[in-house]
Amino acid sequence: MIEDVRTLSDLVDQHARTRPDHLALRVEDDALTYRQLAARVRSVAAGLADNGVCAGQTVALVLPNCVEFVITWLALGRIGAVAAPVNTALLGDGIAAALRRSRAEVAIVDEQFLPALGEALLNEVNLRAVFVRGQADTASFRRWEDLTGPASSAPPHDTRPGDPSILLFTSGSTGRSKACVLSHRYVLRQAEVFSEQLGLTADDVLFCPFPLFHADAAIFTVAPAFLLGATAALVERFSVRRFWDQVRRFQATVFDFMGATLTMLYKQEPAPDDADNPARLGWGVPLPGWAGDFERRFGVELVEVYGLSDTGIVLYNRPGETRRPGACGRPVHPFDVRVLDPDGFELPAGEVGEICIRPLEPHVILSEYLGMPEVTVQAWRDLWFHTGDLARRDDDGYFYFVGRGADVIRRRGENISALDIEAVISRHPAVLEVAAFGVPSDLTEEDVMAVVSLRPGQSLDARTLLSYCEGRLPRHMLPRYVEFTGPLPKTPTEKVEKRVLKSRGIGPHTFDRETYD
Repeated sequence: MIEDVRTLSDLVDQHARTRPDHLALRVEDDALTYRQLAARVRSVAAGLADNGVCAGQTVALVLPNCVEFVITWLALGRIGAVAAPVNTALLGDGIAAALRRSRAEVAIVDEQFLPALGEALLNEVNLRAVFVRGQADTASFRRWEDLTGPASSAPPHDTRPGDPSILLFTSGSTGRSKACVLSHRYVLRQAEVFSEQLGLTADDVLFCPFPLFHADAAIFTVAPAFLLGATAALVERFSVRRFWDQVRRFQATVFDFMGATLTMLYKQEPAPDDADNPARLGWGVPLPGWAGDFERRFGVELVEVYGLSDTGIVLYNRPGETRRPGACGRPVHPFDVRVLDPDGFELPAGEVGEICIRPLEPHVILSEYLGMPEVTVQAWRDLWFHTGDLARRDDDGYFYFVGRGADVIRRRGENISALDIEAVISRHPAVLEVAAFGVPSDLTEEDVMAVVSLRPGQSLDARTLLSYCEGRLPRHMLPRYVEFTGPLPKTPTEKVEKRVLKSRGIGPHTFDRETYD
């Protein structure tokens, strides 16, 4: 099916002809049919072109989940330009760094994020134009409404399958976030495989409570919906209190979850109408041991998958199959997935090694890390993409996730760079050194812990340190646990032995922020 189209915009145009009045997109209270969406995309594509955006250029999107986000992404693809969504939880310096890394020449920003950007937009980033959704100083910025034009004035670009569609940023597991260059064929083929493996149809409503700068929303909600002619339903953020009401309001049949969000839903007091909802399937990672009880309570089937923004989803458990506890799925075409040892040799069933991936078709995983050729080459050792994740497989080919090889903390669906946290804390004048790492959370996944060693003669308490971090770190990166100690344990090469600190875990002298929030 995807061989007949080049971009998501092409798919929307097709459905605008075949099912024009079917709902294509719902975001909170806004809704567009395929006819309306196609017209808006053509108009914004023309407006972008009229404002000097052309094929190959990158436009940064600093937007919440909104119809304008999706329209702009599709419009950029229509004219051969590239969308670069930015994590809106970042603060001024973080957003500025992402904008620079994306090489964006134009940015589209929601008014609510202008204060966080501060002077970065005007002074620190080389942008030739900034368009604001909402109210803004028109002397410095232009209006979103300026990005409209006659639909006939911007004919579709002659897009190739490997041309970039979108940049999605990784969490920064090595201390520097990487921009994954994802092609149009990546977007379309990942959506096609996803739809086939999960048995999705044009009658489905795919609901996602996560942001569009995540692959979950963009690649595995919007793209499959538009591939099938189904409906994508989004909200601005996850809310445990409103989740099931939103599912009912949207008549959502499929939703995605992350470990913490599923746990939050499960820990709510049971209600008589828990199973009175239209959802038939939830997909995500990880799947807790009480998944069966969740399914019975809410009347929905849950399946676990495995993937990354870099590679898309490459391991699937299919709906209707007998669940294997702990298994995150089996490889599906067009992906060859193996468990390799440090020397690049495949390990036998039962042994733990690194998950490595080789595409069997062109342009189905990332093309490169933008502006980071050494990192790209390092990830592609011996013609395998090395994920840094550890797993084992069984004799039937099912994979079992073991852990992350990189220095990453997984908290409530977010991959957090420990080095980013350490960089902020270490700048406090009283701090000598710090180690940040993840500790098990009662919501599954991990919470952030920081162990701090102070400079001689200095004093500092946890509340003061956390106050210092506020405004310098996004809230989801703030440590929950803080502990002060003497010199940190080191290896003979003077590297901090985090495994020693992690084995100690939370102790009687550990400060718990949630006890005082």
